[in-house]
Amino acid sequence: MNDIESFARQVFDSQPFSQFIGAQLTDLARDSAELTLPIVEYLKQQHGFVHGGVISYLADNAITFAGGLALNGNALTAEFKINYLRPAIGDSLIARAKARSIGKRQAVCQCEVYVVDGNEEKLCALAQGTIVPSP
Repeated sequence: MNDIESFARQVFDSQPFSQFIGAQLTDLARDSAELTLPIVEYLKQQHGFVHGGVISYLADNAITFAGGLALNGNALTAEFKINYLRPAIGDSLIARAKARSIGKRQAVCQCEVYVVDGNEEKLCALAQGTIVPSP
């Protein structure tokens, strides 16, 4: 796992958008990944909660890392769907993704996105995507 984990961290660290918004790759396993993001004012929309595009980015990136780890290398999202369940109001977001089906050509992954407010986590979005090896 060390080589693939090092590769995943190197890939994450080279993503300008992830660095720009302050996302962190906080946990990795053979078929899963966790990303966290502090909630700051410029990530919010006009109603005061985190913009859906930010939540979507976090879920998509977590899914891609989980699928890439499961497929042993660089990967891309082939398709992606998200359901927003509640407004994200709190201190931070956590996206936890896991590969649920791993084949030779694709991994189907699911992600739960939680908003953290103090010590409480609330599910705010569910996502699913298909990840393919990068050519």
